[in-house]
Amino acid sequence: MVRFVDDGADPASEPPGDGVAPVIPLFGSSRGTTADADWHTTWRGEQALSGSGASRLDAVQGRAPSDAADEDHARPDAEKALLKRLRTRQLSEAEARRLLAERDLAEDQIADVIASFVARGYLDDARLAEQLAYAGAQKRGQGRRAIAQTMMQRGVPRDVSDAALAEMPDDETERALEYARKKAPSLASVEPDAALRRLVGQLSRRGYGGSLAMDAAKTALAEV
Repeated sequence: MVRFVDDGADPASEPPGDGVAPVIPLFGSSRGTTADADWHTTWRGEQALSGSGASRLDAVQGRAPSDAADEDHARPDAEKALLKRLRTRQLSEAEARRLLAERDLAEDQIADVIASFVARGYLDDARLAEQLAYAGAQKRGQGRRAIAQTMMQRGVPRDVSDAALAEMPDDETERALEYARKKAPSLASVEPDAALRRLVGQLSRRGYGGSLAMDAAKTALAEV
């Protein structure tokens, strides 16, 4: 057992206990020994490494502490940016993934965020496909081909797109004719063959191709 050595200090100032270990002054003394110096060297080295446990771990993993801090802030910032975008527009999972990639998230972080948003219903490719099908058909007068193209551009998976298109009413002919009738009056003064070509072209760009576009154009122009 190591005992305290009487150095002239007031016994009342000594710590209670049985004196099993020496009290080493943190800031040294004029009577410091080689052991004291070695202890201070060790203590200073540990102090430099122990700014935080994360700093030591970062050093082991080859990352600078600033890099780890950036990663800690990157995910919440990216999630906020994604939520802000979703308040103004429904996104596909592919679009959300591109947005997160622009925020410099790692692949595993992107996958986690996407999975979280899907689980909470913030991202839903099937629902987006239904919305695109409805908007294309009812608001824009588009055919299936144009609607399918829009879904592809928005990153909706092919199987999800096909399922949404299959649920659409079988009224392609009626919608093509309705669109042609809206456009035909503006072509009344145009030479018949030219008017037909223009109207067929307009129908084709709306997603009505082949004989469907031709039949709708001819019917609408004949009614003018």
